[in-house]
Amino acid sequence: MAWREERGTPSLIEVHGTIAVPDTGSNLRRAVAFVGPGYLVAVGYMDPGNWATSIAGGSKFGYALLTVALLSNIMAIVLQSLCARLAVGTGRDLAQACRDAYPRWVSGPLWLLAELAICATDLAEVIGTAIGLNLLFGIPLEIGVVLTALDVFLILYLQVLGFRWVEAFIIALLGIIAVCFAIQIAMVQPNLGDIIRGFAPTTRIVTDPDMLYLALGIIGATVMPHNLYLHSGIVGTRKFGDDLAEKRQALRYITLDSTVALMFALTINASILILAAGSFHATGRQEVAELGDAHSLLAPLLGSAMAPTLFAIALLCCGLNSTVTATLAGQIVMEGFLRIRLPQWLRRFVTRSLAIVPAAGVTIAYGEAGTGKLLILSQVILSLQLPFAVVPLVMFTADRSKMGALVAPRWLSVAAGVIAAVIIALNIKLIIDFVFG
Repeated sequence: MAWREERGTPSLIEVHGTIAVPDTGSNLRRAVAFVGPGYLVAVGYMDPGNWATSIAGGSKFGYALLTVALLSNIMAIVLQSLCARLAVGTGRDLAQACRDAYPRWVSGPLWLLAELAICATDLAEVIGTAIGLNLLFGIPLEIGVVLTALDVFLILYLQVLGFRWVEAFIIALLGIIAVCFAIQIAMVQPNLGDIIRGFAPTTRIVTDPDMLYLALGIIGATVMPHNLYLHSGIVGTRKFGDDLAEKRQALRYITLDSTVALMFALTINASILILAAGSFHATGRQEVAELGDAHSLLAPLLGSAMAPTLFAIALLCCGLNSTVTATLAGQIVMEGFLRIRLPQWLRRFVTRSLAIVPAAGVTIAYGEAGTGKLLILSQVILSLQLPFAVVPLVMFTADRSKMGALVAPRWLSVAAGVIAAVIIALNIKLIIDFVFG
């Protein structure tokens, strides 16, 4: 089936094609021009919700869930490469592709599910940023939740400077996060053999409902639905030629950028889980799930007052980073599905309000004790929403009538189809355990 509509106005029109790719010079120079979008995508793979699931998983099951982190990262690399292929091959992002390929009775629910996924993502960012402000500056969680709404001014300012400034901001904060975790892992001194064994698969993941719940949380926190829309949209910030050779070269560089960035994200995610396993599980504290508890326990366990400060700095950086990418994803989803262009401050106000209400309610009613469970739940919701973004992506990129010469190779489509089937099967298993368990 051909596209229902011709290619239209791109999402993120204000930054579309604003970063020129040099048509002369070395391949390295051209490759550098494509560096950036992958790191914006990688942010979503290490957001505060990921912290909660990794800390809970590491403290309860030790290193066993490292295999899930690795599997999730492999899934992410495959799916994000398809996002790049869709964008380069069709000039559409995933939201526009769904709008143009499906009737409204299909694209409408897909839009609602995408918005729900973004709200769940935003919920994790609200809580994570508020906890980071509380741990660093002693700001009460209820006030911190409200203060997170002010980040819209940061986003607006960065976009006024230019999209390269957005990417530079993201990469700088990722560097800070990496340094913080490198120091903390050095303090933990984990057993290398245990880490290697943790990357080996185990059937316990599907036979133990508690481990499956956390495993799905890790998958939902890693392979996030909004990242598929985000990547397919921000690829359009690069201005490259329309002939097939230039598109193929652009696709190679974009895929390389996202793959390297996602391997960096795996390193951070594994570090969070290793930190929890080495600090908490190894000392018999197997029920640590709250970020605040993890922060307070690090100093006595690692014997350094610097450890909790590094933890809080990294958490706050993750929250700030994630809020930028979630806002961009929300803009792409709304403009792509509905062709509605809202001012960024209004778009941010709507999505952040939907996240602030439950976050504020939980923190007021239960205090910090309820935030960890809410974070993990938000990530499981993301996993349940994931097939509704993955299945259309796989179908579009495997369709030669839509993709032309850049149609996905058969092996890649099969691999992506297996990934979609695994995610759907795990979700069904989780629902069955929840209803009949």
